[in-house]
Amino acid sequence: MGDEAILRVKSLKTCFFTDEGEVPAVDGVDFYINKGEILGVVGESGCGKSVTSLSIMGLLPKGIGKITDGEIWFKHENIALASEKRMKEIRGNEMAMIFQEPMTSLNPLFTIGNQMIEAIRIHEKISKLEARKRAIDMLKLVGLPRAEEIIDEYPHQLSGGMRQRVMIAMAMVCNPSLLIADEPTTALDVTIQAQILHLMKQLNEQFGTAIMMITHDLGVVAEMCHRVVVMYAGKIIEEGDVQTIFRNPKHPYTIGLIRSVPDIRERKARLYSIPGSVPKPGSIKQGCRFAARCEQAFERCFSQNPDLYEVEQGHRARCFLYTKEENVIHERTVTTS
Repeated sequence: MGDEAILRVKSLKTCFFTDEGEVPAVDGVDFYINKGEILGVVGESGCGKSVTSLSIMGLLPKGIGKITDGEIWFKHENIALASEKRMKEIRGNEMAMIFQEPMTSLNPLFTIGNQMIEAIRIHEKISKLEARKRAIDMLKLVGLPRAEEIIDEYPHQLSGGMRQRVMIAMAMVCNPSLLIADEPTTALDVTIQAQILHLMKQLNEQFGTAIMMITHDLGVVAEMCHRVVVMYAGKIIEEGDVQTIFRNPKHPYTIGLIRSVPDIRERKARLYSIPGSVPKPGSIKQGCRFAARCEQAFERCFSQNPDLYEVEQGHRARCFLYTKEENVIHERTVTTS
């Protein structure tokens, strides 16, 4: 990580308060995003991806979720300590988010124009007429036809793909430095998915906007991202640049995710799937959180917590297979066999 990082998350721990006590949904997460970079965050549902994004945006449900430890540095400011007033200044202006389902993010009682103009005027002292013109220009930029008419329509009058484009336009209208996209194409058909991803790539290249792309789709990561972090049970278990991760995955979980992707070049009677499911947050008190599902687990995996070990420069994996001690043991085994 150089001085170009626009976001640095350090030892982030986010907990939810339940009848059973404090449950850690994100537990000691560290990563960074450079200016103009697209970072992919992947993993199964329940791994802590969305909670991480909500923690960064300051959108955790009040009284239920809370950052209990760690730092979130955005442009040299630790926003984990920022007041709600300060976060309102940052959200939508310097940092924006696209949610998974646009129909629940857009207010059905107000027109597209009302919502976009309000978003602009909260952060900038310009007239309604100027704000309306900018909103129309942004709707055109995201490829919406008849933008002058759509701005006066309500969300229910638009298709799913059009609503998602509106959400991207709203997120980008104040030219933020960081865009967080939480499963932005999940509810869309394949053709519209490709269009939305192409649009986001264009905006990244045109405006230099850094993007945190949260997804479970490895195809999206391969097409869109520069680097990737893989999350499992609230922790990052592997990180590196996209080519390295796909060419040479190290953690057994990452290997399993990549093996699970269908390959049209091979005919298989049954697709591979990782056995078991993601553990309930806070249920594993010791050992590697993936050990119960891991085909390579050994005794140490169930009793000790692995760190993120450097496999090669810029490539780290949270697995005992890559400690120096284990490498020595494996070398001895190979030599004597």
